[in-house]
Amino acid sequence: MSRRDPEVDNPAASDASKDRYAPPDWFVETANVSDPEVRQRFEDDWPACWAAAGDMLEWERPYETVLSTTDDRLTWFRGGRLNPSYNCVDRHVEAGRKNAVALRWIGASGERESLTYLDLQHEVQAVAAGLRSLGVGQGDVVTLFMPNVPELPVTMLACARLGALHNVVYAGFSAGELTERMASASSEFLVTCDGYYRRGSAVGQRNTADSARLDLDADVTGVLVGRLEDDPHLGRDYHGYGALRDEFAGTTVDPVARDAVDPLFVLYTSGTTGEPDQVTHATGGYLSYAAWTAMAVLDIRPEDTYWCAADIGWITGHTYGVYGPLALGTTTLLHESPADHQAGGHPWNSIERESVDVFYTSPTAVRSMRQRGAPPCEEHDRSSIRLLGTVGEPIDPTTWHWYREHLGGGEAPVVDTWWQTETGGIVVATLPAVDSMEPGSAGPGVPGLSIEVVDGGGDPVDDGQEGTLAVRRPWPGMCRRLTAEAAEGGAGAETPEAWQYVTGDRAVRGEDGYVTLLGRDADTIEMDEAVVGTATVERVISSLDGVTEAAVVPIPGTDEVAVYVSCERSRTDRETLAERVRERVAQEVSPAVRPDRIVVVPELPKTHSGKVMRRLLTDVVANRGYGDTSALRNPEVVGEIETVTREQE
Repeated sequence: MSRRDPEVDNPAASDASKDRYAPPDWFVETANVSDPEVRQRFEDDWPACWAAAGDMLEWERPYETVLSTTDDRLTWFRGGRLNPSYNCVDRHVEAGRKNAVALRWIGASGERESLTYLDLQHEVQAVAAGLRSLGVGQGDVVTLFMPNVPELPVTMLACARLGALHNVVYAGFSAGELTERMASASSEFLVTCDGYYRRGSAVGQRNTADSARLDLDADVTGVLVGRLEDDPHLGRDYHGYGALRDEFAGTTVDPVARDAVDPLFVLYTSGTTGEPDQVTHATGGYLSYAAWTAMAVLDIRPEDTYWCAADIGWITGHTYGVYGPLALGTTTLLHESPADHQAGGHPWNSIERESVDVFYTSPTAVRSMRQRGAPPCEEHDRSSIRLLGTVGEPIDPTTWHWYREHLGGGEAPVVDTWWQTETGGIVVATLPAVDSMEPGSAGPGVPGLSIEVVDGGGDPVDDGQEGTLAVRRPWPGMCRRLTAEAAEGGAGAETPEAWQYVTGDRAVRGEDGYVTLLGRDADTIEMDEAVVGTATVERVISSLDGVTEAAVVPIPGTDEVAVYVSCERSRTDRETLAERVRERVAQEVSPAVRPDRIVVVPELPKTHSGKVMRRLLTDVVANRGYGDTSALRNPEVVGEIETVTREQE
């Protein structure tokens, strides 16, 4: 069988989660990591094994130890000093790759821009000089409230060059969300945009930023990027990004060396289910882990064109859209529009035109593509794709197979990755040239990590039993809060498993050590004194022919549950869907959790990070106000969901 045969038979049976697929020989031959003993080598040499990550970077002053305990926290690469901007830009220029493309951007209206590593070096230094002239220095927090435009990663790297922290806030958030994040971070600098494009329409952003600034107690120095207009009106409130860049063009800004333990950035977890939490990542541990996991799990290489479809406003965009790929010297592709909002609702055109080697997106985006229906495979050249990845939520086996078939030509390996803002990088995943793929299961922990599934008391449960995912050994990418908690718990180089990070995500581990994620602990159904994750039920429903996505939510004030289902647009048998759903759940989960209400909707409400907003569905089914929808990427569907829900009562 050829490497790129689009007719590969890859059925998506309902029990596909039990299938196993070995890595293709053609992939193993050239993969970055293909040693089958790699996990054992990490076990035998822990924690010194993580020198493999630290040594991927250039240090102004070499680190003394890989892991130590100092100042009531764990310290990765103690004594080392480095600068992330230098590691992501300058060292590639010095290595003779100045003409290699670092960043390729495609705007929502088809605009295109490319920056070589030399271009990026000049741009970053000019912006850093401009920010410095406005008073930005080491330790300051600069809030970046922008869409996926080139100015965003450039400004992130400019902040890192100065030793300042960046605080990226997703462009679609409301003024209140922006105010809360700036106040919490004590940020007195704001770089924002006059607007951006969403689904072909211009969206103003300046008014949102202005409202947020008015609600802050501190004076804020503002910088405005022109996206809707080349030369937007600034007034007295803003400095022009373009003017600052042009004024300081050609300026040399030496990268400020930072201790490995110094903070690199702050980022807030999504506020859709409560108050946003501030997460701070340290310079040395985070950057080394981003580079190592991008190399080992996503198999990114300097010669690649790599596309991470996540918005930079989320941790995935930070780690695997900016820092990881640029630390490796690759070409990172940045789209203003989400992957499933490309022409026709699919990313095929960009994959073909840009010769994308590695594509990393969310299962939600893949389900959205699947719902729209795939174009004939022969219409698009997908032969450049070497690896596919998913992130953000569990991917069901049916969607996994569809993804591999229609984007990967039926042969490209798929890595299903699990991690969080707090972990900094991938924690659970297969190594694509080492491990077999099991559709629906993320895989084992990455080398060097110890993964458990625990009960409410923190004790391991038997294989095959549901529980909460826990990480029982420190890793370089862990956020600063976790390094403090680990030290307080007694973890260290000699006692790594004295502490565990209980993640809050439900999971089950098979006898082979592969972990299947089942959603958040909060997303559960109680039945017969047992607890079943909603993702377990949703998985079963999604395996039904024609169903693309499902969300299970409790009906407040009752012992009942409701299921919201979206289907492929070509399906015409929706009348019988409700009974098919009930029968499948009763058969494969339990008769006790047969859904009481089944609502067929055009699509599910999703956050900009690609997760289904179940809280909103609960509010709708309870017929109560659902509040602010600014965190949704598709707020226009909420009214239709509410209408359909009322009609089916």
